[in-house]
Amino acid sequence: MALSSRLFSKSKLIYGSQMLVQKEYAFPVRHYAKASAPPALKGDQMLKNIFVEVKNKFETAIGILKSEKITIDPEDPAAVAHYAKVMKTVREKANLLSESQDILAIIETETQDIPDARTYLLTLKEIRTKRGLTDDLGAEAQMIDALDKVEKELKKPLLRNDTKGMDRLLAEFDKINKKLGVQRENLPKYEEELELKLAKAQLEELKKDALEAMETQKKREEFKDEPDSVDVKTLDIRNFL
Repeated sequence: MALSSRLFSKSKLIYGSQMLVQKEYAFPVRHYAKASAPPALKGDQMLKNIFVEVKNKFETAIGILKSEKITIDPEDPAAVAHYAKVMKTVREKANLLSESQDILAIIETETQDIPDARTYLLTLKEIRTKRGLTDDLGAEAQMIDALDKVEKELKKPLLRNDTKGMDRLLAEFDKINKKLGVQRENLPKYEEELELKLAKAQLEELKKDALEAMETQKKREEFKDEPDSVDVKTLDIRNFL
């Protein structure tokens, strides 16, 4: 997660300023759409439905992964880009959340009932910390400073349903965005860069696991006649699915 912290800081600043005024935030995924919430189920039927849904997602993901050759080479930009593309397809076909969507879902769940701007921003900081992300841009401190300024002008705590007060705060956030070089229209680009960072991190983990597995195998008697080492880039993980 540390690899993606700087990019997340950029997108978080935008998300934070957008969601601060949206107590009812609609997500583009079924699981978080209040209007399409399924009726309450009981006991075994609910467990059965959960199992079937997870099973279908798993089979969809495995089917896609079996059809794509993934090169375990985190240092090759082309391999990283291809892996990121494959994983995006998996998420879309299996109806899974991307990293950005997952972060937004957590923010929405934990902040939807917060009435004031300060508690919202402090909760956002707690979420970031729990995710192991660092605020490399110093965005949070600047957002709090902006809130201090607005509340000093208002001479009272800023509530999220205070339209005029929120407009003043968001205007201050826009100034911070500009100073940090963060632009709302570039949010898709930030998300794409974040997914590439995550793809590289995942390939690094795959490489590490493969090397450890091969090292363990070399110590077993039945594999003593096998080659001493294999380049992980030549492995086809489809053979292990």
